[in-house]
Amino acid sequence: MKIDRLIGILSVMLQREKVTAPELAEMFEVSRRTINRDIEALCKAGIPVCTSQGTGGGICIMDGYRMDRTILTSKDMQMILAGLRSLDSVSGSHYYGQLMEKIKAGSSEFVSGSESILIDLSSWYKDSLALKIELIQDAIEKRKVITFNYYAPNGDSSREIEPYYLIFQWSSWYVWGFCRLRKDFRMFKLNRMDAITLTEKEVEKRDVSMPDLSTERIFPGGIMVKAVFEPSMKWHLIEEFGVDSFQVQPDGTLLFEHKYTDKDSLIAWMLTCRDQVTVLEPEDVREELFHIANNIAKKYGGDQL
Repeated sequence: MKIDRLIGILSVMLQREKVTAPELAEMFEVSRRTINRDIEALCKAGIPVCTSQGTGGGICIMDGYRMDRTILTSKDMQMILAGLRSLDSVSGSHYYGQLMEKIKAGSSEFVSGSESILIDLSSWYKDSLALKIELIQDAIEKRKVITFNYYAPNGDSSREIEPYYLIFQWSSWYVWGFCRLRKDFRMFKLNRMDAITLTEKEVEKRDVSMPDLSTERIFPGGIMVKAVFEPSMKWHLIEEFGVDSFQVQPDGTLLFEHKYTDKDSLIAWMLTCRDQVTVLEPEDVREELFHIANNIAKKYGGDQL
């Protein structure tokens, strides 16, 4: 990824008086032309980079600028490394791990302290997820179309999309792209995607903006639910909605009033609470929970009913 390489190049240049383009190309395993473009990008970002030709020449940051290294403090570098470690948890090629080692090698005196933030973005699906992310990243960089099978609550389908962004949100990974089946931009959950294939079809030129990832936009709804939870479920409410999501009643039960995104998700969540919750409103949710509970009782109760 270009941004990671730029951070690595900047880190090396902050620690060394001078470095050559061939050295950086070998260090980051890219071409010299790519390094030249990266140096140009750093200049556009306001980093005063100087280059000199001939014997003893190379690339460096202006002396006056090097006197003030607060652009990246030790804490800044720790945060950068923590971010790279988190990305490496879903990297099939371990590119980010290799980049961390390169940054550390050039910043041994600059990076102090032990690792205090450990983030794993792979959840339970590391083996399959890393391959999907790597393939989609490749498609985005090469501007190629991908195809895949998609499994959603409203049925299975085969999709062909132009991918633009990989997104980690709501504790899951998604890809945002233009769906050629729906003729519109859509977001797909990676865990529901299967048989992803990188095609030779080129991505069309489109006006692509950053996706609106607000909860209200992605999960429209607004079902007002009112329920009473047993005291033993306090941790469950705090984990999902925070300490201000309920009121303690005189008998110790917890009155919960909150807007929920959609009916199916609400019912699924209530079922995880077993018999420790009583839904008061809305009425149609109460009725559906009753039918589900009745069907479960019939399935497992047998002749005892």
